[in-house]
Amino acid sequence: MTVRDHFLKKAWYAAALSSEIEGTALFPRKILGTSVLIYRLEDGTAVAVHDRCPHRFAPLSLGKRIGDEVACPYHALRFNAQGQCTHNPHGSGHIPQAAKVASFPIVERYGFLWIWMDETEPDLSLLPDYSPLENGPDTAIGWTYMNLPVNYELIIDNVMDLSHIDHVHGEIITTRGKLSPIVPQIRETDKTVSARWEWSQQPAMMIFASFLPQPDAEARQYFDITWSAPANIQLTVAATQEPVGFANAVDQYDLHTCTPADEFNTHYFFATRRNHVENDAEYNAQKIAGMHAAFEDEDGPLVKAVQDEMGSADFFSLNPVLMSNDVAPVKVRKLLDKMIREERIASANAPTTK
Repeated sequence: MTVRDHFLKKAWYAAALSSEIEGTALFPRKILGTSVLIYRLEDGTAVAVHDRCPHRFAPLSLGKRIGDEVACPYHALRFNAQGQCTHNPHGSGHIPQAAKVASFPIVERYGFLWIWMDETEPDLSLLPDYSPLENGPDTAIGWTYMNLPVNYELIIDNVMDLSHIDHVHGEIITTRGKLSPIVPQIRETDKTVSARWEWSQQPAMMIFASFLPQPDAEARQYFDITWSAPANIQLTVAATQEPVGFANAVDQYDLHTCTPADEFNTHYFFATRRNHVENDAEYNAQKIAGMHAAFEDEDGPLVKAVQDEMGSADFFSLNPVLMSNDVAPVKVRKLLDKMIREERIASANAPTTK
């Protein structure tokens, strides 16, 4: 199996932030190698269709809205939200049977539009619950998007292995050398991989220290992360100065989710929800700016350099040296590969319909 083929199809991918699709705009995005047009109907419902007219293959996203339909910019064939051609201005106006485009199920949850790219009936049970992102004031929740010229599994590797924090990032999230020696506790199901680190440091991470009762004193902290197929990572980080438990901890609930545009380009979405400074919009904006700075200036260049060095080679074919910090990302890679292979076998053995 080549890198190009390495996508799970029966899954929900983040197609866009809800805020990216506004008004009557026609929004194009490449997803799993397919050009997709996303827009909202007049009632606000988001829809998605193949962004390619079946006549001369012009992108429909370059066309224009006519109510809830889209007219091709080249010869004005008109398509509805189900992908069916409804109007042909040429000749007798006959609409050829093949004049249709694929449509893709979209659901809107947690500040994202999620898309199902497979031809089978969508399974909502496969979309994890990230409802904490919907709880609380808007000023306590932030969303953002970045486009990265790398394979999506390299981004998953980066987030699943948090031992890099002290070596890549600056003072604001340093653990002062506490994290790297820890082998994370691993939890697994047939569809998820989770990892947890617990440690103490003095003072706490700068993102939390000033919100604790004693900002300069020692604090107990944890990272808890869970990968869910195909490319969702929910990460919680917390700090407390109470002697037992984390019930009253200062914490941050994050979602990192990746959607392949193609084999070497990835849509990287991020959302964050905190339980402190909840009513400060300016602080919220600073948190998102900090995320951009961390990835664009620190993680991103390294991940891009790794991609350049690997080229199109499969990760394991390069015989990587594996260490204790690799346990979570390696388990994710192997589970995702297993799920993709099983899906392909099932599809190949499925009865055909005529």
